[in-house]
Amino acid sequence: MVLSLCPFFKKAFNLYIRYINKFAMRRTFLLVSALLLVATFLLGFYISKNWYVIFAGTLFCSLMGYYDMLQTKHTVRRIYPLFGRLRYVMEELRPKIYQYFVESDIDGRPLNRIDRSTIYQRAKEDNDTMPFGTQLDVYAPGYEWICHSIAPKSFKTLDHNPRVIFGNKDCKQPYNGSILNISAMSYGSLSSNAVEAMNGGARIGNFAHNTGEGGLSDFHLKQEGDLIWQIGTGYFGCRDEQGNFSPELFAQKSQIPNIKMIEIKISQGAKPGHGGILPAAKNTPEIAKIRHITPGVTVESPPFHSAFNSPKELVQFIRQLRELSGGKPIGFKLCIGHKSEFMAICKAMVTQDTYPDFITVDGGEGGTGAAPQEFSNYVGAPLLDGLAFVDDVLKGLNIRHHIKIIASGKIMTGFHIARAAALGADACNCARAMMLAVGCIQALICNTNRCPTGVATQDPKYTKGLVVDDKKHRVANYHKNTVKTFVELMGAAGLDGMNGITRSHVYRRVSLTAMFTFEEIFPSVKYGDFLTGEIPEKYKADYAFADENQWGIHTVGSWSKESAK
Repeated sequence: MVLSLCPFFKKAFNLYIRYINKFAMRRTFLLVSALLLVATFLLGFYISKNWYVIFAGTLFCSLMGYYDMLQTKHTVRRIYPLFGRLRYVMEELRPKIYQYFVESDIDGRPLNRIDRSTIYQRAKEDNDTMPFGTQLDVYAPGYEWICHSIAPKSFKTLDHNPRVIFGNKDCKQPYNGSILNISAMSYGSLSSNAVEAMNGGARIGNFAHNTGEGGLSDFHLKQEGDLIWQIGTGYFGCRDEQGNFSPELFAQKSQIPNIKMIEIKISQGAKPGHGGILPAAKNTPEIAKIRHITPGVTVESPPFHSAFNSPKELVQFIRQLRELSGGKPIGFKLCIGHKSEFMAICKAMVTQDTYPDFITVDGGEGGTGAAPQEFSNYVGAPLLDGLAFVDDVLKGLNIRHHIKIIASGKIMTGFHIARAAALGADACNCARAMMLAVGCIQALICNTNRCPTGVATQDPKYTKGLVVDDKKHRVANYHKNTVKTFVELMGAAGLDGMNGITRSHVYRRVSLTAMFTFEEIFPSVKYGDFLTGEIPEKYKADYAFADENQWGIHTVGSWSKESAK
């Protein structure tokens, strides 16, 4: 019988050889896999049945390789069967290997290890001091520092809990807020445990927690921390069945005592000009109920608001929300794009004598939200440029006293708060730092629903690892210790508080032999300059084209610098 099978095996072997010769790049895999299969089978048959275990493993790997050769979607796997799969393994491991074994303490992006370690240490109340001096290149362009005084203030004499009052002449319920608060991050993007821990930390530390545009959930309210309710383009939580703004729902929810302020989100630093995205995997029935949407589908917020269509209508919308909320502070958040559009909003404020209680300036470097890389990398003014511009315009129109400015965009340390304050910020919001405080490890997979620390996922197998009662104290600790360090910086600069810092207090190196103060880089505008016609040259064209009746840049006839004057 064996002899009768010989011609069959010989014919099969010849076909096999022709096949591997035809596909020269893959013949090695075919030959080796065949030899291993035959060898392990024979060893199992004649020597020991234990070899069948190795035979089964070899068969499984061989079948994977054969499938790789037959599939047409992945070129690398088709040419290098089985071993081509290692490419995806290495791609998966690369960020982790780089973060833990390759990058230096100052090279990590978006947040370097020094800043991440500082956040962790302050959250855990570990030693956050640094030995042996700075690792930063103090002679590299971009290095910044704050001027200290020969006559510094004693930390013991300073206000350890600086606050700011939000509320102008039309506000009936002013809010006494902290100078550092939690920036906008939605439940849905963050897990329920992360939201609850952040709000619990806000309650302990007496600071505010921005809900993000995803709506108001029970997890925002359970710990009873102060809230800033953000209203985005999707009007989640206050929308009708068509997705339009619902005054009735807004009026009802805005009366909740924990809601201290309301923020209209026009744009955000992570994706200015682009609506928010909630992946279908994160759109659970619970989240859908909160947002008044259909569960289990990807939800994209519109890139624009339907409640207003011009700067003038935006100001009217601010007035409407203030009335519906019973006079609570109303503001809006934006990342600066066309300067003329922000100027148009300011013109509309003056015309109607109606002002927001605060404006949140988000920098293009901000970003817990998922977005196409073109939007994250190349759209929107960075925080420092946008912040200085907003402060200049409000002062130039002599309306700065009506409006508080909140800075948002990679605020992590006391120096970042001081730097923002020097350019006009009254308070700061931070998002990524607060994520790190509750356990984020910067795995950079926030948009996959596979966050390994349970912060940015809705998967229970991950979220159960985030213990609210522990992490809320870490959030409060981080806030307390960061504000403390900021106050110490103010004392070192010879200042009694945040109000005394100016653009002249912060330097930036621009070359090996040149450094300039922020005042030289971002020259201040005097109060009322825009009203007297003394508009800086860099703002003249934008101010001339600012139209409170419509968005965008609108020219009349042929434009020139002379016509702008």
